Amino acid sequence: MGLKIEPMGTNYSNEKISVNIPLSEKPRVVVVGGGFGGLNVVKHLNPELFQVVLLDRYNYHTFQPLLYQVATAGLEPDSVAGPLRKIIKKNKNIYFRMLKAESFDTRSCILNTNIGSLKYDYLILCTGSQVNYFNKKDIAGNAFPLKQITHALDLRSHIFQQYERIELLSDENAKKKRLNYVVIGAGPTGVEICGALAELKKHVLPRDYPEIDFRHMQIYLIEGLGRVLPAMSEISGRKANEYLDREGVHVILNCLIESYDGNIVKLNNGMQIESETVIWAAGVKADLIGGFSKGSIEKGYLLVNEYNQVYRDINTKETYRNIFALGDISRLKDDSYPEGYPGLAPVAMQQGINAARNLNRMMVSKPAKPFRYRNKGVLATIGRNRAVADFPGNIRLSGFIGWFIWLSVHIMYLVGFRNKAVVFSNWVWNYITYDRGMRLIIRPSPKEKDEMSNAMIEEMKEKEPVNN
Repeated sequence: MGLKIEPMGTNYSNEKISVNIPLSEKPRVVVVGGGFGGLNVVKHLNPELFQVVLLDRYNYHTFQPLLYQVATAGLEPDSVAGPLRKIIKKNKNIYFRMLKAESFDTRSCILNTNIGSLKYDYLILCTGSQVNYFNKKDIAGNAFPLKQITHALDLRSHIFQQYERIELLSDENAKKKRLNYVVIGAGPTGVEICGALAELKKHVLPRDYPEIDFRHMQIYLIEGLGRVLPAMSEISGRKANEYLDREGVHVILNCLIESYDGNIVKLNNGMQIESETVIWAAGVKADLIGGFSKGSIEKGYLLVNEYNQVYRDINTKETYRNIFALGDISRLKDDSYPEGYPGLAPVAMQQGINAARNLNRMMVSKPAKPFRYRNKGVLATIGRNRAVADFPGNIRLSGFIGWFIWLSVHIMYLVGFRNKAVVFSNWVWNYITYDRGMRLIIRPSPKEKDEMSNAMIEEMKEKEPVNN
């Protein structure tokens, strides 16, 4: 027997209107987060049965798997993002508000945001993850993360500003330091950014900057575990490592970063690397909101049952009956995944569909169905014609076939026909011409801002009158 979820029947008569959502006789479902999980909840909830409110601190959905291509001038940011209002505009009785959810009160069914409160019948949390620097503040202040569009644009600007600076320098040691790239974390993001940087080095940058000797450009990939792509099969990991070696990437395994001051990377094996560009792809943590009990959280993630209801207390198996968590913030364990489902887009998408359909069933007095993940495979690319793929049934693919499948899957999962067309046309152009068309420097990188600010401060000091 599936779990039957009872309607809540929240009273909205005294609700504050700071979020400005119309009153409705229908149960209100508040979805926090417009990522893969949240969008699939909104798309599959029946708007004739519910009033649906989608909240997000940004007004767009980001296709995170392709952010590394934005950072390396392969794609423009608007091709991997879609306006949330455009995505939901065809659905009736669905409201979007751009704000940040901060905490909730389960007794009164109130969600507190940065601009006010909002009552809910059902709360579905799809807030995703944030960068985890493992309490290393020096790294957090100097490394480049790659979780948001703004991160990708900062990194892209920094990369090309470095080459403009190099052409102004005469000191060879200063040039070499700016030509070193250190990527922390050999998961899909780390491997893919290394492959993209290697392609820039080989095909694009020498034509733009013929005065720079790109033999001095070095790419280092640092991984704390014993192999590349530790979440994939050993066969795929070895193949990816082989591809990286061919591209000249220095792969350093069983090694952790100890510190980074913006100029020197210190590793726990005693190695030091001079670099002004460290890209952090080593870890994430759940982006939680306040209000949960300690019994709900394990290692920073919300524990959920097979219906994605959040546990109030894991020991007693008591749940918040009207609060659900999906995707990267949740941890659902079963016999197949004793440590919890992986933080992948397909997991979040399938959880969103399951949660929405369960709420639809509830309104017609049907029992909910437990979530069962259908593993459709895991992919990672290492540049042109090179990718690895793990599929159910111990099917392992690599090379051009794996790369073509990677291209097809990512095109399919992009939101909106325009984005699919733009990305496809860019990939065709890049493949034919060995070129990248998005090399404009349109914003200063964070490091350049700091240098400019320091220079201005020193200039102001020089101009200050001296009191005798």
